[in-house]
Amino acid sequence: MTRFFNSPFLLGFENLEKLLERTAKNAGEGYPPYNIEAAENGGLAITLAVAGFAREELGVTVEDHQLVIRGRSQEAEYKRFLHRGIAARQFLRSFVLAEGIEVSSAALKNGLLRVDLVRTQVQPDVRVIEISNGEQP
Repeated sequence: MTRFFNSPFLLGFENLEKLLERTAKNAGEGYPPYNIEAAENGGLAITLAVAGFAREELGVTVEDHQLVIRGRSQEAEYKRFLHRGIAARQFLRSFVLAEGIEVSSAALKNGLLRVDLVRTQVQPDVRVIEISNGEQP
């Protein structure tokens, strides 16, 4: 296992390291194809080609700073294909979201699922820690 955060000055980044490793494993997956665009308002838009999937067969969730998009096609069992060139298999596509990135909407139109992301303003957190005399209360 490669240690990205092995500096003694980076404390508590173990979960981020696991997240990066999980993302690297899924980087080679090519289905479904997708685009990532910069939006005018400073946000982002992810568009996935999901032809053949109904809105009810798609799921968009945010799980622990990760955008997860799932597709489960419900095909009729009575179909008998002579040639099958249109992929309709299940998929799971995930994207790691930085702090301050939130999903604002998702829409399905003409076989394309568009997920819009906005960048919220993160306020710096400054706290003064009182130094005690070392005695336990």
